[in-house]
Amino acid sequence: MIGLIEKAEKTHSLEKDELTALLRDEESTPELLAAADRTRALFVGPAVQLRALIEFSNYCRNNCCYCGIRRDNKQARRYRLEPDEIIAHAGEAAKMGYKTVVMQSGEDVYYTVDRLTKIIRAVKDMDLAVTLSIGEKTYEEYKAYKDAGADRYLLRIETTDKDLYHRLDPGMSWDNRRRCLKDLKRLGYETGSGSMVGLPGQSVESIADDILFFKQIGVDMAGIGPFIPHAQTPLAHAQGRAFTLSLKTMALTRLLLPDINIPATTAMETLNPNGRIIALQSGANVVMPNVTTGEYRKMYELYPGKICVNDTPVHCRSCIEMKIISIGRTIGTQKGFRGEYLKGK
Repeated sequence: MIGLIEKAEKTHSLEKDELTALLRDEESTPELLAAADRTRALFVGPAVQLRALIEFSNYCRNNCCYCGIRRDNKQARRYRLEPDEIIAHAGEAAKMGYKTVVMQSGEDVYYTVDRLTKIIRAVKDMDLAVTLSIGEKTYEEYKAYKDAGADRYLLRIETTDKDLYHRLDPGMSWDNRRRCLKDLKRLGYETGSGSMVGLPGQSVESIADDILFFKQIGVDMAGIGPFIPHAQTPLAHAQGRAFTLSLKTMALTRLLLPDINIPATTAMETLNPNGRIIALQSGANVVMPNVTTGEYRKMYELYPGKICVNDTPVHCRSCIEMKIISIGRTIGTQKGFRGEYLKGK
Protein backbone atom coordinates (compact mmCIF):
# COMPACT_ATOMS: atom_id res chain seq x y z
CA MET A 1 0.00 0.00 0.00
CA ILE A 2 2.92 2.35 0.64
CA GLY A 3 3.77 2.07 -3.06
CA LEU A 4 0.27 3.24 -3.99
CA ILE A 5 0.52 6.19 -1.61
CA GLU A 6 3.88 7.14 -3.11
CA LYS A 7 2.39 6.88 -6.60
CA ALA A 8 -0.53 9.13 -5.64
CA GLU A 9 1.76 11.69 -4.04
CA LYS A 10 4.06 11.76 -7.07
CA THR A 11 1.60 11.50 -9.99
CA HIS A 12 -1.72 12.67 -8.44
CA SER A 13 -3.38 9.77 -10.21
CA LEU A 14 -4.80 6.42 -9.12
CA GLU A 15 -7.06 3.85 -10.73
CA LYS A 16 -10.38 2.90 -9.15
CA ASP A 17 -9.07 -0.44 -7.86
CA GLU A 18 -6.09 1.35 -6.27
CA LEU A 19 -8.34 3.87 -4.55
CA THR A 20 -10.57 1.05 -3.32
CA ALA A 21 -7.58 -0.84 -1.92
CA LEU A 22 -6.37 2.20 0.02
CA LEU A 23 -9.86 2.96 1.33
CA ARG A 24 -10.14 -0.62 2.61
CA ASP A 25 -6.65 -0.94 4.08
CA GLU A 26 -6.35 0.08 7.74
CA GLU A 27 -2.62 -0.39 8.33
CA SER A 28 -1.57 2.28 5.84
CA THR A 29 -3.93 4.98 7.15
CA PRO A 30 -1.26 7.01 9.04
CA GLU A 31 0.98 7.07 5.96
CA LEU A 32 -1.96 8.06 3.74
CA LEU A 33 -2.96 10.98 5.96
CA ALA A 34 0.67 12.14 6.26
CA ALA A 35 1.08 12.10 2.47
CA ALA A 36 -2.09 14.18 2.07
CA ASP A 37 -0.75 16.69 4.60
CA ARG A 38 2.56 16.97 2.74
CA THR A 39 0.67 17.54 -0.52
CA ARG A 40 -1.50 20.19 1.14
CA ALA A 41 1.63 22.00 2.40
CA LEU A 42 3.24 21.93 -1.03
CA PHE A 43 0.26 23.05 -3.10
CA VAL A 44 -1.87 25.29 -0.84
CA GLY A 45 0.58 26.20 1.90
CA PRO A 46 0.30 26.61 5.67
CA ALA A 47 -2.63 29.05 5.72
CA VAL A 48 -6.08 27.89 6.78
CA GLN A 49 -8.78 29.83 4.95
CA LEU A 50 -11.58 30.95 7.26
CA ARG A 51 -14.94 31.43 5.58
CA ALA A 52 -17.91 32.92 7.40
CA LEU A 53 -20.95 30.65 7.19
CA ILE A 54 -24.38 32.32 7.14
CA GLU A 55 -27.18 29.74 7.41
CA PHE A 56 -30.02 31.97 6.30
CA SER A 57 -32.99 29.60 5.92
CA ASN A 58 -33.87 26.04 6.90
CA TYR A 59 -36.93 25.82 4.68
CA CYS A 60 -36.41 23.23 1.95
CA ARG A 61 -38.59 21.93 -0.86
CA ASN A 62 -36.67 18.64 -1.02
CA ASN A 63 -37.13 15.51 1.04
CA CYS A 64 -33.67 13.92 1.28
CA CYS A 65 -33.81 10.91 3.57
CA TYR A 66 -30.62 11.81 5.48
CA CYS A 67 -31.31 15.50 6.13
CA GLY A 68 -32.76 17.05 9.28
CA ILE A 69 -34.32 19.99 7.40
CA ARG A 70 -36.09 17.76 4.86
CA ARG A 71 -39.54 18.94 3.78
CA ASP A 72 -41.46 16.28 5.72
CA ASN A 73 -39.75 16.89 9.07
CA LYS A 74 -42.70 18.47 10.87
CA GLN A 75 -40.71 18.76 14.10
CA ALA A 76 -38.14 21.13 12.60
CA ARG A 77 -38.51 24.73 13.77
CA ARG A 78 -38.39 26.72 10.55
CA TYR A 79 -36.89 30.16 10.02
CA ARG A 80 -35.65 32.42 7.26
CA LEU A 81 -33.67 35.62 7.44
CA GLU A 82 -34.83 38.68 5.56
CA PRO A 83 -32.41 40.15 2.99
CA ASP A 84 -31.41 43.01 5.31
CA GLU A 85 -30.58 40.49 8.05
CA ILE A 86 -28.38 38.45 5.71
CA ILE A 87 -26.54 41.60 4.63
CA ALA A 88 -26.10 42.61 8.28
CA HIS A 89 -24.60 39.20 9.08
CA ALA A 90 -22.14 39.66 6.21
CA GLY A 91 -21.22 43.10 7.53
CA GLU A 92 -20.44 41.65 10.95
CA ALA A 93 -18.34 38.94 9.31
CA ALA A 94 -16.33 41.59 7.47
CA LYS A 95 -15.71 43.43 10.75
CA MET A 96 -14.35 40.19 12.24
CA GLY A 97 -11.81 39.95 9.43
CA TYR A 98 -13.41 37.39 7.13
CA LYS A 99 -12.66 37.71 3.41
CA THR A 100 -15.34 35.27 2.21
CA VAL A 101 -18.92 34.59 3.23
CA VAL A 102 -20.72 31.33 2.49
CA MET A 103 -24.47 31.87 2.18
CA GLN A 104 -26.20 28.54 2.76
CA SER A 105 -29.82 27.48 2.96
CA GLY A 106 -32.27 24.77 2.10
CA GLU A 107 -33.90 25.09 -1.32
CA ASP A 108 -36.24 27.86 -0.21
CA VAL A 109 -38.33 29.32 -3.05
CA TYR A 110 -38.93 32.52 -1.04
CA TYR A 111 -35.53 33.76 -2.19
CA THR A 112 -36.26 34.82 -5.75
CA VAL A 113 -33.53 35.77 -8.21
CA ASP A 114 -34.32 39.43 -7.56
CA ARG A 115 -33.94 39.07 -3.79
CA LEU A 116 -30.74 37.05 -4.03
CA THR A 117 -29.02 39.25 -6.58
CA LYS A 118 -29.67 42.33 -4.43
CA ILE A 119 -28.13 40.52 -1.44
CA ILE A 120 -25.11 39.41 -3.49
CA ARG A 121 -24.46 42.93 -4.77
CA ALA A 122 -24.67 44.38 -1.28
CA VAL A 123 -22.24 41.81 0.11
CA LYS A 124 -19.82 42.31 -2.78
CA ASP A 125 -19.78 46.05 -1.95
CA MET A 126 -18.10 45.03 1.34
CA ASP A 127 -15.14 43.60 -0.62
CA LEU A 128 -16.08 40.05 0.35
CA ALA A 129 -15.93 36.98 -1.87
CA VAL A 130 -19.37 35.38 -2.09
CA THR A 131 -19.97 31.64 -2.00
CA LEU A 132 -23.49 30.32 -2.50
CA SER A 133 -24.77 26.96 -1.29
CA ILE A 134 -28.47 27.05 -2.13
CA GLY A 135 -29.10 23.97 -4.22
CA GLU A 136 -30.26 23.15 -7.72
CA LYS A 137 -31.19 26.05 -10.00
CA THR A 138 -31.60 26.70 -13.71
CA TYR A 139 -28.72 27.90 -15.88
CA GLU A 140 -30.39 31.31 -16.08
CA GLU A 141 -30.59 31.59 -12.29
CA TYR A 142 -26.95 30.60 -11.86
CA LYS A 143 -26.01 33.18 -14.50
CA ALA A 144 -27.95 35.91 -12.71
CA TYR A 145 -26.12 35.20 -9.44
CA LYS A 146 -22.77 35.18 -11.25
CA ASP A 147 -23.55 38.45 -13.03
CA ALA A 148 -24.43 39.95 -9.63
CA GLY A 149 -20.96 39.05 -8.36
CA ALA A 150 -21.12 35.55 -6.84
CA ASP A 151 -17.67 33.92 -6.94
CA ARG A 152 -18.17 30.33 -5.81
CA TYR A 153 -20.95 27.78 -5.64
CA LEU A 154 -21.10 24.63 -3.54
CA LEU A 155 -23.30 21.74 -4.65
CA ARG A 156 -22.43 18.34 -3.25
CA ILE A 157 -23.12 15.37 -5.47
CA GLU A 158 -23.46 13.34 -2.20
CA THR A 159 -22.85 10.04 -4.06
CA THR A 160 -22.07 9.00 -7.62
CA ASP A 161 -24.05 5.79 -7.13
CA LYS A 162 -27.18 6.75 -9.09
CA ASP A 163 -29.39 4.04 -7.59
CA LEU A 164 -28.38 5.02 -4.07
CA TYR A 165 -28.85 8.71 -4.87
CA HIS A 166 -32.38 8.15 -6.14
CA ARG A 167 -33.29 6.05 -3.10
CA LEU A 168 -32.04 8.67 -0.66
CA ASP A 169 -33.11 11.79 -2.59
CA PRO A 170 -36.70 11.00 -3.65
CA GLY A 171 -38.06 13.13 -6.46
CA MET A 172 -34.60 14.35 -7.46
CA SER A 173 -32.43 13.46 -10.45
CA TRP A 174 -28.72 12.63 -10.31
CA ASP A 175 -28.37 13.67 -13.94
CA ASN A 176 -29.87 17.05 -13.16
CA ARG A 177 -27.45 17.47 -10.28
CA ARG A 178 -24.55 16.78 -12.62
CA ARG A 179 -26.09 19.23 -15.11
CA CYS A 180 -26.03 21.89 -12.40
CA LEU A 181 -22.32 21.31 -11.75
CA LYS A 182 -21.55 21.53 -15.47
CA ASP A 183 -23.51 24.78 -15.73
CA LEU A 184 -21.60 26.25 -12.80
CA LYS A 185 -18.26 25.35 -14.37
CA ARG A 186 -19.37 26.76 -17.72
CA LEU A 187 -20.35 30.06 -16.10
CA GLY A 188 -16.95 30.45 -14.48
CA TYR A 189 -17.78 29.83 -10.84
CA GLU A 190 -15.21 28.30 -8.57
CA THR A 191 -17.24 25.14 -8.28
CA GLY A 192 -17.40 23.01 -5.17
CA SER A 193 -18.93 19.58 -4.79
CA GLY A 194 -18.54 16.81 -2.27
CA SER A 195 -19.82 13.59 -0.83
CA MET A 196 -21.26 11.99 2.25
CA VAL A 197 -19.37 8.98 3.59
CA GLY A 198 -20.99 6.07 5.40
CA LEU A 199 -24.44 6.23 3.83
CA PRO A 200 -26.49 3.04 4.21
CA GLY A 201 -26.04 0.95 1.07
CA GLN A 202 -22.89 2.80 0.02
CA SER A 203 -19.94 0.70 -1.16
CA VAL A 204 -16.23 1.46 -0.95
CA GLU A 205 -16.18 1.17 -4.74
CA SER A 206 -18.72 3.98 -5.05
CA ILE A 207 -16.62 6.18 -2.74
CA ALA A 208 -13.70 5.60 -5.12
CA ASP A 209 -16.01 6.65 -7.96
CA ASP A 210 -16.85 9.83 -6.03
CA ILE A 211 -13.16 10.80 -5.84
CA LEU A 212 -12.67 10.10 -9.55
CA PHE A 213 -15.80 12.15 -10.31
CA PHE A 214 -14.33 15.17 -8.51
CA LYS A 215 -11.22 14.87 -10.65
CA GLN A 216 -13.17 14.29 -13.85
CA ILE A 217 -15.32 17.42 -13.55
CA GLY A 218 -12.47 19.49 -12.14
CA VAL A 219 -13.93 20.68 -8.86
CA ASP A 220 -12.26 23.64 -7.19
CA MET A 221 -13.41 22.54 -3.75
CA ALA A 222 -14.52 19.22 -2.27
CA GLY A 223 -16.48 19.02 0.96
CA ILE A 224 -16.35 15.50 2.36
CA GLY A 225 -17.99 14.53 5.61
CA PRO A 226 -19.53 11.61 7.49
CA PHE A 227 -23.19 10.71 7.34
CA ILE A 228 -24.66 11.21 10.83
CA PRO A 229 -28.20 9.83 11.25
CA HIS A 230 -30.90 12.29 12.34
CA ALA A 231 -33.73 11.02 14.55
CA GLN A 232 -36.42 12.78 12.50
CA THR A 233 -35.52 11.17 9.18
CA PRO A 234 -36.15 7.76 7.58
CA LEU A 235 -32.49 6.89 8.25
CA ALA A 236 -32.74 7.48 11.99
CA HIS A 237 -31.51 3.97 12.84
CA ALA A 238 -28.76 3.71 10.23
CA GLN A 239 -25.20 3.32 11.45
CA GLY A 240 -23.15 6.01 9.69
CA ARG A 241 -20.52 7.94 11.70
CA ALA A 242 -17.62 6.81 9.49
CA PHE A 243 -14.97 9.18 10.82
CA THR A 244 -11.83 7.40 9.65
CA LEU A 245 -13.25 6.49 6.25
CA SER A 246 -14.23 10.16 5.77
CA LEU A 247 -10.66 11.21 6.62
CA LYS A 248 -9.24 8.74 4.11
CA THR A 249 -11.65 9.87 1.39
CA MET A 250 -10.63 13.47 2.03
CA ALA A 251 -6.92 12.55 2.02
CA LEU A 252 -7.19 10.69 -1.28
CA THR A 253 -9.07 13.62 -2.79
CA ARG A 254 -6.19 15.89 -1.76
CA LEU A 255 -3.66 13.56 -3.36
CA LEU A 256 -5.55 13.42 -6.67
CA LEU A 257 -6.52 17.11 -6.71
CA PRO A 258 -3.54 18.68 -4.95
CA ASP A 259 -4.35 22.39 -5.31
CA ILE A 260 -8.09 22.49 -4.54
CA ASN A 261 -9.70 23.81 -1.37
CA ILE A 262 -10.85 21.13 1.06
CA PRO A 263 -12.76 22.09 4.22
CA ALA A 264 -12.42 20.43 7.58
CA THR A 265 -16.16 19.90 7.93
CA THR A 266 -17.96 20.58 11.20
CA ALA A 267 -19.51 17.09 11.11
CA MET A 268 -16.03 15.67 11.72
CA GLU A 269 -15.95 17.47 15.05
CA THR A 270 -19.37 16.13 15.98
CA LEU A 271 -17.78 12.66 15.89
CA ASN A 272 -14.42 13.59 17.42
CA PRO A 273 -13.70 16.61 19.68
CA ASN A 274 -10.56 17.29 17.64
CA GLY A 275 -12.15 16.35 14.32
CA ARG A 276 -11.43 19.56 12.43
CA ILE A 277 -7.82 19.72 13.60
CA ILE A 278 -7.27 16.08 12.60
CA ALA A 279 -8.77 16.91 9.19
CA LEU A 280 -6.48 19.94 8.85
CA GLN A 281 -3.55 17.59 9.47
CA SER A 282 -4.86 15.16 6.83
CA GLY A 283 -5.17 17.37 3.77
CA ALA A 284 -7.78 20.01 4.62
CA ASN A 285 -7.09 23.76 4.38
CA VAL A 286 -10.45 25.48 4.95
CA VAL A 287 -12.69 25.99 8.00
CA MET A 288 -16.11 27.63 7.89
CA PRO A 289 -16.97 29.10 11.30
CA ASN A 290 -20.65 29.83 11.77
CA VAL A 291 -21.51 33.54 12.00
CA THR A 292 -25.27 32.97 12.18
CA THR A 293 -26.59 34.37 15.44
CA GLY A 294 -28.87 33.24 18.26
CA GLU A 295 -31.35 30.41 18.02
CA TYR A 296 -30.87 30.07 14.28
CA ARG A 297 -27.60 28.22 14.93
CA LYS A 298 -29.54 25.42 16.62
CA MET A 299 -32.42 25.40 14.15
CA TYR A 300 -30.25 24.71 11.09
CA GLU A 301 -29.86 21.07 12.09
CA LEU A 302 -28.87 18.94 9.13
CA TYR A 303 -27.61 16.30 11.58
CA PRO A 304 -27.70 15.98 15.39
CA GLY A 305 -24.86 17.04 17.67
CA LYS A 306 -23.92 20.10 15.62
CA ILE A 307 -21.01 21.87 17.32
CA CYS A 308 -20.85 25.44 18.64
CA VAL A 309 -24.63 26.02 18.65
CA ASN A 310 -24.43 27.93 21.95
CA ASP A 311 -21.38 30.00 20.99
CA THR A 312 -21.24 33.51 19.60
CA PRO A 313 -19.66 34.15 16.18
CA VAL A 314 -16.78 36.02 17.85
CA HIS A 315 -16.08 33.12 20.20
CA CYS A 316 -16.25 30.61 17.32
CA ARG A 317 -13.61 32.48 15.35
CA SER A 318 -11.34 32.98 18.36
CA CYS A 319 -11.58 29.30 19.31
CA ILE A 320 -10.73 27.91 15.88
CA GLU A 321 -7.92 30.44 15.40
CA MET A 322 -6.25 29.23 18.59
CA LYS A 323 -6.58 25.61 17.49
CA ILE A 324 -5.11 26.39 14.07
CA ILE A 325 -2.14 28.24 15.56
CA SER A 326 -1.58 25.40 18.04
CA ILE A 327 -0.70 23.02 15.17
CA GLY A 328 1.73 25.44 13.56
CA ARG A 329 -0.58 26.69 10.83
CA THR A 330 -1.46 30.28 9.97
CA ILE A 331 -4.72 32.14 9.32
CA GLY A 332 -5.35 33.03 5.68
CA THR A 333 -5.46 36.73 4.90
CA GLN A 334 -6.61 36.51 1.26
CA LYS A 335 -9.88 35.37 -0.30
CA GLY A 336 -8.47 31.90 -0.82
CA PHE A 337 -9.21 31.22 -4.47
CA ARG A 338 -7.83 28.06 -6.01
CA GLY A 339 -4.21 28.44 -7.09
CA GLU A 340 -3.67 31.61 -5.05
CA TYR A 341 -0.80 30.12 -3.04
CA LEU A 342 1.13 28.78 -6.05
CA LYS A 343 0.72 32.08 -7.92
CA GLY A 344 2.24 33.95 -4.97
CA LYS A 345 5.32 31.73 -4.69
